[in-house]
Order: sequence, then C-alpha cells, then structure tokens
Amino acid sequence: MARTRKRRAAGDDQPQQRLKAWQPILTPKTVLPTFFILGILFGPIGGLLIWGSSLVSEMTFDYTQCQSLDAYTYRMKDSGLNPSKPQYALLNNTNNDTITDVSQELECILRFNVPTDLDPTVLIYYKLTNFYQNHRRYVKSLNSDQLKGDFVSTSDLDDSDCKPLGTRDGKAIYPCGLIANSLFNDTFSSPVLLNPPSGVSATYDFTTDDISWPGEAKKYATTPISEDGYNSVNGYTDDNIPNLKTDFHFQNWMRTAGLPTFTKLYGRNDNDVMRSGTYQITIGMSV
Repeated sequence: MARTRKRRAAGDDQPQQRLKAWQPILTPKTVLPTFFILGILFGPIGGLLIWGSSLVSEMTFDYTQCQSLDAYTYRMKDSGLNPSKPQYALLNNTNNDTITDVSQELECILRFNVPTDLDPTVLIYYKLTNFYQNHRRYVKSLNSDQLKGDFVSTSDLDDSDCKPLGTRDGKAIYPCGLIANSLFNDTFSSPVLLNPPSGVSATYDFTTDDISWPGEAKKYATTPISEDGYNSVNGYTDDNIPNLKTDFHFQNWMRTAGLPTFTKLYGRNDNDVMRSGTYQITIGMSV
C-alpha cells in the first residue's frame, strides 16, 4: 500500500505569516502636527537662504545674437540703483585672412555699466540653455582610464563608451568622447574700465585658479600614455597635447549638469574691488 506524503508548511510564525507588523494609520491628528513641525524647522532655513541670496548682486547679459538681441537683467543688492542699458557690437573677421585664432573670427563687443562698487569675491559665469548634458549616452561618453593617463588601445577606445569619438585615422582621440569634444570654447577677456579714476587699474583681471571643485584635478593626468600617437577633433597633435590636470575650464565642463539650463564658473577675482563705471569686454564667439 503506497504511503501518502503530506506537504504541510511548518507551524512556526514565519511560514505561517504570523510575524509582528506595524502599519501607520494616517489621520489628520497625526499628519497636521507633522507638517507644522517640519514647517517650523525648515521655515527659518528657507528665510536664511532668501536673505543670503538678496545680498548677492547679479548682472546677466545674453550675447547669443549679439547686436540684434537686447536681453539683459540687473539684480543688485541695492534695489534703488538704475544702471544704464548695455551696448552690443558684432565684429566679423571671418573674411580676414590675417586672423588665425578661431576665437577672433567672430567677436561680440559688450559695454555694460556697473552701477556700484562690487566687493570681492567677483565671479564670472557662462550660461547655456537647452543643452542636455544629462542625456544618458552623453553622460557615459568618456574613458576614465584615458583621462587618468593610463594606456588605452585604439581597439578598446572604439569598443568603449567614447564611440564614435574614440579614434580617428587609426589614432586615439584625446580626450575621447562626446563630453570632452563638445567643450564650450567661447572666450571672455577681462573687463576693461573705460573711465577709471586716478590710481585705479583699468583692467579687472579674472583668474581660473580654484574655479573647479577640490579634488577634480586628481581625475586627470598631466601627460597621457599612448603607443599609437594622438589625433583630435580639436586639432591636437603629439606636440601640443593639453594638460588636463591644469585645465580648470575643461574640468568644470566634464562635471555634467543635471538640467538643460545651467551655469559654469569661468573666472574669479578674490582680491580686488570692481569699481563702478562702464566696462568693455570682448567675447570670442567660436563658430
């Protein structure tokens, strides 16, 4: 006579799903006090942030279309100031054969008014809109080993996330990938004060020192290693390989933004007061 086996779960609590559980029951008596407590905690923090923001003076000039576009904003700490309207002029040198620097082929001359003295630190940013650095393929398009100076063969670059900007003509592109090779390359001269008072320097100098986050330079090498030589969509050769460890503009660009509208630090002055007056700045609009 065949013996029938009974498949019965063990009688302890876990198989029988008798473990102790707790589920909060949300009622107005519990939810409303929680919101009030959070409001009391975060309200002063928000107030401090708004107060701190009000202490910052900001001037924004849109030079996208240069002289045909009249877009600017002033948000000064002293709201009673009335700055004059900026002036734009487009200088087209594309047909000038004596110009060899691509940043000088198309220049936007901007004159703007600083209505009051600006104490240091004074920062200059550039702003991009509708540029999706957060796109999944764009964010991945780099090779960390190459940036750190390790040897990466051309075949490995072609099979890496840098593709299709891994190699060219059998040589490695340095730095490879979409991020590095879409680098923002407009240039900004230091502003020149057109009506300086006695004893005040006409040029207000910006420096690139300390414009990138601490520790960013550790991600990059001074000189990369290659057995096949280098090529680049930016015209680099074996004789003018860039030093990414000291290129702080590049380091800022490689730290991709999470939103399609973003600003990145271009220069700073931590020591000098920016005197009030009319300044002129030359912007090299790379084409």
